[in-house]
Formats: sequence, structure tokens, C-alpha cells
Amino acid sequence: MTTLDELGARVGALLKDRGETVAVAESSTGGLISAGLLAVPGASAYFLGGGVIYTLAARRALLGLPDEVLKGLKPLTEDYVLACAGAVRERLDTTWGIAELGAAGPTGTRYGHPAGLSAIAVVGPVQQAKMIETGSADREGNMWTFAGTALALLESAIGETA
Repeated sequence: MTTLDELGARVGALLKDRGETVAVAESSTGGLISAGLLAVPGASAYFLGGGVIYTLAARRALLGLPDEVLKGLKPLTEDYVLACAGAVRERLDTTWGIAELGAAGPTGTRYGHPAGLSAIAVVGPVQQAKMIETGSADREGNMWTFAGTALALLESAIGETA
């Protein structure tokens, strides 16, 4: 199994070398994305903060995203998670914002999404979003997969600006 420092080492080094910053809004990963970034020595140079946005109340309070902004967007979609990534980036005034929303399992969401589905987005000088579906109900396994995919997406986006 991947360790936390392995999870965030490459992207943390890139951010530090480039003098760029990141903020995180994560849901079903429960803090693993942030933990991966923070496990790297010197993380205070690039990690400005974030939160586990697990409920609508948290989204409103921590991201400042009013319902009107998301009106018409379906949950667990690229458009929705892009809005969250943009909001956390703006809220903490960072180079990059990363957001993850998903259904870790063992059951799906109240909206009918299956376990093992996650929407991940990065917003910064470029933006990327992707959906991942593991097909698994293994909660912890999905959490690690979603976190690893999120950090790989951030690394890819940073690479586009090199």
C-alpha cells in the first residue's frame, strides 16, 4: 500500500520548486489528499489549507458556494467538482485548487451514484477534471485510489504549465 509521503511527494516537490500553492476541498477521501500533501517535509511552503466538504452545510460554510451557483448542476459531475475546486482556490487565494467528490462505499450516494465513483478537478493556470469508477465497494481502497488519482491529476495539470 502507498504511504502518505509517497502519495504527495512528487506533486509536493513540484509545487515547492515552482513556488506555487494549493488548497484542497475533498469529500469521500476524508482528508487523504491533504494528508498526502502535508506528509512531505516543507509542505508549509505550498499547502495553504483545505477541508473535508462532506455535506451541503460544509460546502456553503467552507467554500462559500451558494446554491444559486450550483443550480442546474448535478452532484458528482465534472462541472460540479470544477466549481468546488475553483471556490477553494479563490477562497484561499492559491495557485491551484483541487476538489474531490465521491462515493467511497460500501454503498452508493443518495443521488443514485454507485460506490467507487468519484469526480475530481483541478483549477489553476489550467483546469482538468475527470471521473473515476473503480467498480469496487471497498471503502478504504476507494479512498486511497481517489486520493492518488486526485494528486496525479494535479501533477498532470502542473505539467501542462511547465
